[in-house]
Amino acid sequence: MKKILVIHGPNLNLLGQREPKVYGKVTLEAINKELKKIAKKNKVSLMIKQSNHEGEIVDLIGQARLKFNAILINPAAYTHTSVAIRDALAASGVLTIEVHISNIYSREEFRHKSLISPVVQGTIMGFGYKSYTLGLEALLDLLNA
Repeated sequence: MKKILVIHGPNLNLLGQREPKVYGKVTLEAINKELKKIAKKNKVSLMIKQSNHEGEIVDLIGQARLKFNAILINPAAYTHTSVAIRDALAASGVLTIEVHISNIYSREEFRHKSLISPVVQGTIMGFGYKSYTLGLEALLDLLNA
């Protein structure tokens, strides 16, 4: 059975409460439930983690190459600041899709640069919580190709 690691970055535990005009009203629990449905339907295993701590995310990615076939990651604010997460993804060699609920290019200028995008297979953004489901489906297509 194929295994996918899902990583939710900082403050995503506040989805549904935090800036609903930007992030919508869907909770992280609801997103995870939807991802699990898709995984079950496609006979893949998910491990889902949320962390507000950069080092913990780096550790998860570092261990992923030994346990997972792919990573679905929303690095959240670390998208724009974390060379460590970028380097961990590049070093892992694990098929990775980056997702964002909002379109980073329609937000503040400091959010327009992703350090992550150059080292992943693709980035899906701007579709609300559907960015996650689209990202998972893209990973499944790539894994089955």
